[in-house]
Amino acid sequence: MARRKKRYDYWGYFPRSTPISVEGGIKARSQRGAFGEHWWARRWIAVLESYGWNNRLQRGRSYARRGQVLNIEIQPGRVSARVQGSRRTPYTVRIQVTKLTDAQWSRVVDQMAGQAIFAAQLLAGEMPPDIEEAFTAAGVSLFPSPQELGMECSCPDWAVPCKHIAAVYYLLAEEFDQDPFLLFLLRGATREYVMDALRSRRVADVEAEPGAQPSPEVETWEPLEADPDRFWGPQEPLTNFRVAVAPPAVETALLKRLGPPAFSRRPEAFVGVLTLAYAAVTERALALAFGDGNGEDEEPEPTLES
Repeated sequence: MARRKKRYDYWGYFPRSTPISVEGGIKARSQRGAFGEHWWARRWIAVLESYGWNNRLQRGRSYARRGQVLNIEIQPGRVSARVQGSRRTPYTVRIQVTKLTDAQWSRVVDQMAGQAIFAAQLLAGEMPPDIEEAFTAAGVSLFPSPQELGMECSCPDWAVPCKHIAAVYYLLAEEFDQDPFLLFLLRGATREYVMDALRSRRVADVEAEPGAQPSPEVETWEPLEADPDRFWGPQEPLTNFRVAVAPPAVETALLKRLGPPAFSRRPEAFVGVLTLAYAAVTERALALAFGDGNGEDEEPEPTLES
């Protein structure tokens, strides 16, 4: 009776093996179909798939969905992970991404600060669809090219990317779905750096406009009146009270003064939604104040989705 030949993979060097099942691994949320819900996650996947190696990528997707990746650590310009393969000792995966220099990030922030909607969408946890244009205008790219990626694994497979690297790479796309700022981190900039730089650029641009008032200083708040009933009553006659409708000298000055709220689980997203709401209120107020009153010349009422 003829003996059945073993099936070999990797050009005949290593037999196909079955990974050791683990508990508590990172399982992909996508259990079928493509990885990545948002466009920026899919752009990240496109870089990996440009390498080819369809067989290894397919097995990498299987590893990601089975929970074979034990942990992932993301740092500026570097990703470290451990993946359980067919051997008892998990393999170590490292992915390195070329970081942008301080000068390059400064140019990127200058480009992003030119559009107020960028800061609002980023605060809300969304990556603006045309943000790549800001990076291109600054002479750099948000997504690394294959030449800007370094990948290595401690497994015996000589190919890059191997299935262990691919599994980590696919799971990174889902991490980016949840927090697009991790893409900035891989390029060398933290969320705090980007948002603080955007705010300072926006305030500087507004204050540089003709007729703009300087940013208000932090006020010292007086305690409430001893009699709470007086708090809601007018303290002075309102006969000469006038209302001036004008855009604020500094956008969302109150939000900038108060900072992220401590009561929210996602303070940046909360502030981002309020930023969009404030912009909608301002636009509506100006339309009502300077329109003809019959609604014919008014702009369509803005919504938080706009």
